[in-house]
Amino acid sequence: MQLNKILKCLSLILVFLLLVGCQSKKETTLLFVGSFTDKKPGEGIHVFEFNNETGEASLKFTLDSVTNTSFLKLSNNGKYLYSVMDSQMPYHGKIAVFAVDSINGKLDLINIQDCGGLNPAHIDIDKTGKFLASSQYSDGSLSLFKINRDGSLKPHSQVLRFKDSSVIKERQEASHIHSSNFSPDNEFLFAHDLGADKIRGFSFNSNTKDSLLNNENQIKMKPGSGPRHFAFHPNGKFGYSIAELSGKLTAFNFRNGDLEYVEDYQSYQKHQNIYRAADVHISPDGKFLYASNRGPEEDSISIFSINPENGTLTLIEHERTYGEHPRNFAIEPSGEFLLVANQFTNNIIVFRRDIKTGKLSKLNQEIVVKNPSSLQIRTYDVSL
Repeated sequence: MQLNKILKCLSLILVFLLLVGCQSKKETTLLFVGSFTDKKPGEGIHVFEFNNETGEASLKFTLDSVTNTSFLKLSNNGKYLYSVMDSQMPYHGKIAVFAVDSINGKLDLINIQDCGGLNPAHIDIDKTGKFLASSQYSDGSLSLFKINRDGSLKPHSQVLRFKDSSVIKERQEASHIHSSNFSPDNEFLFAHDLGADKIRGFSFNSNTKDSLLNNENQIKMKPGSGPRHFAFHPNGKFGYSIAELSGKLTAFNFRNGDLEYVEDYQSYQKHQNIYRAADVHISPDGKFLYASNRGPEEDSISIFSINPENGTLTLIEHERTYGEHPRNFAIEPSGEFLLVANQFTNNIIVFRRDIKTGKLSKLNQEIVVKNPSSLQIRTYDVSL
């Protein structure tokens, strides 16, 4: 009899612990917004809590007194946020590191390093989380940093500078490194030179003592294309370049450390005298590709389906961005939402994404931020 009472008591305790465990498990999705600040100190980074059921966002934190924090990148584990600072200024820009307080939605500065060049435009982090690459547009430079265990950056260990040009003289008078991406196997880094119509590939080994970029391999793009941003497919076999000046997407096979040309696709719906294609991302399931297109009477997101066998694209439709100059956009981790930063109209539009068709449906709410230019979004476990 006594044993039965003990067993019953233990069962009740176990049920209670399970209930407490379930109740304490909680997730929060944070949206990080980087902005241009008109080349003077201002509100550069905003952090919002994003409701991944309704698509609504509530402001949690604002970082003030910073200049042109125009591109953001979260660490692989989401604990740190890296931001360019002093972009588009006549002196060297910087890379700042912030610790992410996911419970309160706040940022705490860890350290700041000189980026090694003029106008940092893009950041990428290798698969080990130990290295960061910074792309500088104005002086055509590419910098490599080592990341410490606490997320802070060491001073840059390598800066490569390029002198080149191409056919559109007003935009391609010199090399302009607009972005760079570590390969899925983490053995290469590909830098996208808008000014020279080249993708510059470098061997990279994160396990060596020096871990420097070596053995440049140039992938020549069509003259006047202006490669800007790039996305690798989740399967690691395909890659896609968005070219700013031609408004085209280029599909590649990624094999043996090289990008093999497959086909070009027009991202714009309408002919433009000047193209300003911007960003490219792939849905988490790898079935759809999205690209942002800036320009008068365009300002759209183009939607393509991806052939899983060969990586070729098929246009589905274009969706307007309900604002001007859609510079950067992001897909929420579950794949159910896509958010677009319209820089010139100071708004971020939230779309619900149809996972089966890839199509976008605009929600009524929008997020108001001055000059938004970069978005990062992540879901955190904040269990008590």
